[in-house]
Amino acid sequence: MSFSMYAAAVPVFRQILTSLLDILDKAEQHVETKKIDPNALLQYRLFPDMLPFTRQIQIASDFAKGAGARLAGQDVPAWEDTEKTFADLKLRIKKTLTFLDSLPEQAFDDAATRAITTGSGEKTRHFTGHNYLLHYALPHFFFHATTAYDILRHNGLDIGKKDFIGVIPQ
Repeated sequence: MSFSMYAAAVPVFRQILTSLLDILDKAEQHVETKKIDPNALLQYRLFPDMLPFTRQIQIASDFAKGAGARLAGQDVPAWEDTEKTFADLKLRIKKTLTFLDSLPEQAFDDAATRAITTGSGEKTRHFTGHNYLLHYALPHFFFHATTAYDILRHNGLDIGKKDFIGVIPQ
């Protein structure tokens, strides 16, 4: 059985992004029930030099769409980071899921050996698709998705590992 770059990327991004949608629903319910200003969570940082919750979701979304596009040999769509509410963040995730769904699986056939370049100037990085996905895109995606989860968990949301992992595809 050969390694499928599509299977290693798109379903994994879909699984965690879908779980983040459910977690965002719980966050909305939490602020309503506890009568908390939503910005207390949306702008929360685990430490002053870390990015806030909203930015963590945006970056996780960016890594999913960016990896999907690059591995499929397509241009990465540019989206503005204007989300300010839980509803806005859910729309961004749904837009990311729709984009991932638009990528044809056969476009990933040569993805493992495809040359991938990210960044610019001093931050330019060059990868093969295989190394890009496994050693750059997925770790960054999981870092930001996990940090978003951790921010909400730290602030009292009743969520656990099952919420983060979500539904495992069969």
